[in-house]
Amino acid sequence: MSRHLPSTVPPGGSPAQPWNRQRLRSNNEWLLLELLRTGGPSSRAQLARDTGLSKPTVSAALAALELAGLAREAGRFVPERGRTAVLYEPDPTAGHVLGVDIGRARLRVAVADLAGRIVARRDIPNKGRTANAVADAVVAAARETTTEAGLAAAEIVHAVIGTPGVWDEQRRGVRYATSLPGWGRPGLFDRIGEGLETGVTVANDANLAALGEFTLGAGRGSRMFAYLLIGTGLGVGVLKDGELLSGAHGAAGEVGLVPLPARPDGTPGGTIEEAAAADAVVRTALELGMGGPLTAKEVFDAARSGDPLAIEAVHREAGQLAYAVAVLSALLDPDLVVLGGGIGGSADLLLDPLERALQQLTPLRPKLAQSELGEEAVLLGAVATALETARPAVFARRTALADQ
Repeated sequence: MSRHLPSTVPPGGSPAQPWNRQRLRSNNEWLLLELLRTGGPSSRAQLARDTGLSKPTVSAALAALELAGLAREAGRFVPERGRTAVLYEPDPTAGHVLGVDIGRARLRVAVADLAGRIVARRDIPNKGRTANAVADAVVAAARETTTEAGLAAAEIVHAVIGTPGVWDEQRRGVRYATSLPGWGRPGLFDRIGEGLETGVTVANDANLAALGEFTLGAGRGSRMFAYLLIGTGLGVGVLKDGELLSGAHGAAGEVGLVPLPARPDGTPGGTIEEAAAADAVVRTALELGMGGPLTAKEVFDAARSGDPLAIEAVHREAGQLAYAVAVLSALLDPDLVVLGGGIGGSADLLLDPLERALQQLTPLRPKLAQSELGEEAVLLGAVATALETARPAVFARRTALADQ
C-alpha cells in the first residue's frame, strides 16, 4: 500500500523555479528523506512503489543521502520469498536542536536529535533575581546540556525558547510577561542568542505547550483545541486543525489579561491571571485560615488529603478558571480544553468543580481534560518547533557540501 507523500519541494525551493537536473535530484532526495521520516524505515523497492520513481532514481537518491550523512541503513527485511532488502531511515544524528522553557520558578532545557529524541536535559530552579541573571542562567544551562550531549555549540542547528508573554519582533523583546519582572526589556533575547551561538526563535510558552500537547498528548485529533497553561501566570494556546492561531500581533489567547468585574466593595476585580494563577491560590488559602507560608502545590496536596480549607480554596480556583474557559468558549467554541502547567497538573481536583462552575456561567461547555505531558509540554513543544526549522536547514547544508 502506498503512503501519503510529503512535499516534493526541498528547503529553499519553490515550485515556480525553472527546471534543472540538479533541482530535480534535490526534489527527489527531499521527498525520499521526508517519506522515511514520516513513514518509517523502508526499502528501495518500497520507496519506488510509494513515489512512482524508478528504482535507479531511488537508488541514486539514497546513495546521495547516505553520502551527505542524512540517511543510513536501518537493517534488513527478509521476505518469505524473494531477495533480502536493505531498509533505510533518516540519520537522526545529522543535526541537533535546543528547546528551552523559561518560567518564574524553573528553567528547563533539552537537546534533541532530528528524530526528536531527547539526548540531554536540565531542569533547575530559576534563581535569577534580575532579567539579566535569568538570561545568563538560561545560557549556562544550555551550554551544560549541550556538553552533556557530547556536542559543541556549533552543532546545535536551531533553538526555540518558550517564555511567558508575546514576542515583539520590532522591539526585539516580549510584552505582557508579568510573572518575570524586567523580562520585556529589548535586547534581552539577543543576549541569550549570542550566548547560545545559534539561531533562536522566541515563542509564547502556552502556544508551545499547545503544540506539544496536540502532537504528543491529549490534544491529538482535536479540530479546535485550547491549552490552558496555569502556573505562576495564565496563558492559552489555540490550534485549529493543527495550525496555531496566534492573532494579528501574536497575542491570541492572552485571556489572563481580561479584567474581572469589580468586587462587592467596589475595588477593581483585577485580571483573570491575578485571580487564577498560583499566587491567587495561596492568597485564597491564607484568607480562609490555612497556616502559612504556603505554595500552591501545598494547597492542592492538602486538598487531596481532605483539608476542608484547602478544598474550598481549590473550588474557588475552579470558579475563576471557569470564567476563563467561558470566555474561550464564547470566542472560539473549542471542542477540547486541556488544563496544563503547575496548577493544571492538579486537574484531578479541578475538573469536577470546574464543570459545575461552567454550568452556572455558560451553555457553551467544551470537553475538559488534564494534560498528558504535564510540565514537559512547553519543552516538548519547543523541541518540535525547533525541528521544523532544523530539518530543512540540515538538508540544505549537507546536500550543498556533498555537491562541492
